[in-house]
Amino acid sequence: MHSRYLLAILCMVSALGHATTLRITNDDGKPLSRVMVTQTLVNKVVVDLSDEGYAPEGVLTPADTTVTRFTNAAGIVRFEEPDSPVQYRVRSQGYVDQYIDDTGSAGDEEKETVDVTMTPMTAEQYIASYPSNVWLSQLKLGGDEDLKNSFELNCSFCHQQASPFMRNERTVDQWLAVFERMNSYGARLPNDEHQQLAALLQKEYRELRENPEVVPLPRPWENHLSGIEMKEWIIGDGFSQMHDFLIHPNGFVYVGDNLFDRVYEINPETGHYTVYKVPHTDEQQPGGILGNRFVTFPKMHNYLGVHSFAVSPKDGNIFITPSMQQALLEFNPKTKKFTTYEMPSGFYPHTIRVDSRDRVWFTLALSSQVAMFDRTTEEFTVIDLPARSVTEWLILKSLPLIFSFDPENRPQPSPSRESIGLPMPYGIDVAPDGGIWVARLYANDLAHIDPDTFEVTMVDFPYEGPRRLRVDADGMVWIVAFQDSLLVKYNPNDDAFTAYELPVINEIPYALNIDKQRGVVWVNGNQSDTILSFDIASEAWKVYPMPRQRFFTRDIEISEEDGAIYTTNSHFPTWQTEGGVPSLLRITPLPERASQD
Repeated sequence: MHSRYLLAILCMVSALGHATTLRITNDDGKPLSRVMVTQTLVNKVVVDLSDEGYAPEGVLTPADTTVTRFTNAAGIVRFEEPDSPVQYRVRSQGYVDQYIDDTGSAGDEEKETVDVTMTPMTAEQYIASYPSNVWLSQLKLGGDEDLKNSFELNCSFCHQQASPFMRNERTVDQWLAVFERMNSYGARLPNDEHQQLAALLQKEYRELRENPEVVPLPRPWENHLSGIEMKEWIIGDGFSQMHDFLIHPNGFVYVGDNLFDRVYEINPETGHYTVYKVPHTDEQQPGGILGNRFVTFPKMHNYLGVHSFAVSPKDGNIFITPSMQQALLEFNPKTKKFTTYEMPSGFYPHTIRVDSRDRVWFTLALSSQVAMFDRTTEEFTVIDLPARSVTEWLILKSLPLIFSFDPENRPQPSPSRESIGLPMPYGIDVAPDGGIWVARLYANDLAHIDPDTFEVTMVDFPYEGPRRLRVDADGMVWIVAFQDSLLVKYNPNDDAFTAYELPVINEIPYALNIDKQRGVVWVNGNQSDTILSFDIASEAWKVYPMPRQRFFTRDIEISEEDGAIYTTNSHFPTWQTEGGVPSLLRITPLPERASQD
């Protein structure tokens, strides 16, 4: 099977002269709506990549930019007049991609509309183009639901499963080697599941390749797409991981490259960015206190592991969790300087928020704690979350001793389905009343922390895999259930949970964010190449396909000004994604004229 990306060799290519309007039809001349048309520059920007293949620090650098729009009911899509030659990729579900070059050739300047006729895919080509989630839905793993939950929990938080790369034929020994390497990176797939899972993956992926007709159709694209525009800014390369990011009140977007300790300051108005390298000491080693888990990679520069971002409401400074150190980072976007605050305890600083009192809260994922940094006193308060058993309490209390060993000789608790010793507090958010809410991924529970007394109250989560959460304007807590493919609302007033099924099958949602002004929850659809929106009042879903395949997203930011949605393509390894590079993506509503004809 070949992916749609590899089918480009079958595409028809024609030329047009700076046309900004395309009319898309099928073989019968009928207009095709919901066709994705992506405009890219023919001549890529020339960038100084003298710093390990990246732009030098502090240098204003242009980013290659793509613009994607969708045809309306008349099969028409319009773009702004390009300043230089562009290429259009035309993509529609069930049709072969077409690439159309805008050469800007003399004598064609008056041509306003170009007609494009799409050619249907063969059945084999169409099935091969399906996103990963529909293939994954047919991976039954012998009918063992618990095994599939364990597989998805541990093997789907960095990259897509059931993609063309993952569906390749592998021997049992090759699968076992994959599991060993993934566990060394940070997965926790139980050792006693490796042999059984390797045999089942070999068998069932082969059956799917031989019988692809059992794979269900992906969700059709819908008419609302003609009213939006997607813009991508390409940053980093195939070894980068653009993990979390932040829309800053100054208008810039700050994106962290987790594997190269770089922060990208992007101006979405101009498409230019500036890179700032997070400093490390001479004593710090690659991989930080966790050790160099990525020793097999061709290049790596992750002494700290830039993870999550939050902005101070007081002065606009940005706080960053360095997951591979016992520290908190502060970045001043005016002076461009970093400040490091060493922590007395706690391991793996993770998701971060700042409250209205300018206190910085973040989860400590490995040590099952939450930290609060008081900016006035520059002191940390570390809050223990309760252990689920005596054994887990002993493991958590022994972490300082365990981390005193050299990473190469450090004892490791054996992974288990119950993840004893690793409850993993993950997502965190601040409620309107100042209360702190935390999700523990492996423990399937929530924690509430009183912001004044630091008293902890635990709430059992009745679903699998509470990853990241947010609190809406009414104090409702919204959580994604990672393995259960659910959006869940928790009402603290009556201790009630409400679950909403996602509109795509076998999605494994990583995170969400809430547009509090417009009452919309946005969910990351990392296996289905989508972003999902849920209107709280009407309980209606909308699905937004990403402009590239294998587009893995981990977080969402929302522009308060116009409701634009930002996310990053954070597939790891990035080279598996279509095009092989990470990006920052923005989805914005179009003016009425551009979306209708």
